Amino acid sequence: MKVKEVSQMAGVSVRTLHHYDDIGLLVPDDLTAAGYRIYSEENLVTLQQILFFRELGFSLKKIKKLLSSPSFDRQEAFDMQRKMLIAKRKQLDEMIDTIEKTIRHEKGEVRMTNEEKFQGFDFSTNPYEQEARNRWGDKAVDESNKKVAQFGPEIGEDMNRIYFGLAEIRHIDPASKEAQTRIEEWYTFLNKMGNYSLEAFAGLGEMYVADERFTKNIDQFGDGLAEFMRDAMKVFAQNN
Repeated sequence: MKVKEVSQMAGVSVRTLHHYDDIGLLVPDDLTAAGYRIYSEENLVTLQQILFFRELGFSLKKIKKLLSSPSFDRQEAFDMQRKMLIAKRKQLDEMIDTIEKTIRHEKGEVRMTNEEKFQGFDFSTNPYEQEARNRWGDKAVDESNKKVAQFGPEIGEDMNRIYFGLAEIRHIDPASKEAQTRIEEWYTFLNKMGNYSLEAFAGLGEMYVADERFTKNIDQFGDGLAEFMRDAMKVFAQNN
């Protein structure tokens, strides 16, 4: 299949497929005489595997490392991805239940405890990602995944400093080098308190705009900051 056909079938952009080829993640098995990419059945299976990993929050770097490992087993990967998707579905069901209760709570129909308000949220661990690293070669525990049990008052100061810094550049291109450097600082900061996958990071950015409470709190640092952060976070997640 040609790249455009694969793009339409898999729901990914031609640009994304070109990027996967450029970084050696998904290299087409053949080229036409004119230099057009031709994807084999084996390529399509690999693409499916990549997209499952992406949906589950794995970065492109981690996916490439897993797929290129000599001990990688495709069937084991599918089994693991199935477990992860089932766990994700369960978490999403809990979050849907939580938001439905929250809507009723806001209307005064029910009362929620503080614990109930956060039912379903869990950015602290990703046991299946750890299992993948252990099974397919990345046995070292990343220092970045070590959680800080308690934070001092300086954590709020750091948060405000990052917000103010982003507000200063909110009128530039979110995809620019400066914007991406600043938003990476935000990504690093969030991962000091939890384990935000790139998918979760991009999803959080969407909430900054979709939820007016987020927007109001963020835009107090500068009008339009929430939308700027949303766009910058999306670019960051796509490029890493």
